[in-house]
Amino acid sequence: MLITSDFEVEQPVDDVWTFFGDIPGVAKCLPGADLTDQIGDDNFVGNVLIRLGPVKLEFTGKATIVERNAESKQIVVDAAGADKKGRGQAGLMLTAKLSSTPKGTKVTVTQDLQLSGAAAQYGRGLVSDVTSVLMADFATNMQNRLIAIKSGRSADDVSTVKPASGLVIGLRAVRMALLRVFRRFFLPYRPQPS
Repeated sequence: MLITSDFEVEQPVDDVWTFFGDIPGVAKCLPGADLTDQIGDDNFVGNVLIRLGPVKLEFTGKATIVERNAESKQIVVDAAGADKKGRGQAGLMLTAKLSSTPKGTKVTVTQDLQLSGAAAQYGRGLVSDVTSVLMADFATNMQNRLIAIKSGRSADDVSTVKPASGLVIGLRAVRMALLRVFRRFFLPYRPQPS
């Protein structure tokens, strides 16, 4: 399934591109992600923990940077992992593209996500909504780290959005789904003036 999201940060595109060169720093911005080892220049091993209500999926896997294009400000990551309890697998081709805006930098993230096993039981809408929640938290954490770096503080000393509990992620995703349903069913039926 293809999921696209974007967000904006206040820093100039060159600063954000430099930040994306620090993969362990980028990973620290994503709730639930933990890089455990670097096995070569562009190969990483780690874990991703996702909780949704009573369901807890913990993937162990590998991520490889397959493209870094400084001219177009684009990075492509190929990642794959398996649930530690053998309940499924996930594959992800992630593309992050940076572009300048009057206020800073727009980050557009495209994720081609393939799920199997227990994780695949959830509908596209729910997976997309949970991804949106995680990307919003990622954007906040990234902005905080960029501000710390610019001010000369250690980015590791900056508090980040803590990984949300499964209930909180679930509630935020349900809220997004309800808003989507409301827009689909109620907004198109505006009364026409006579």
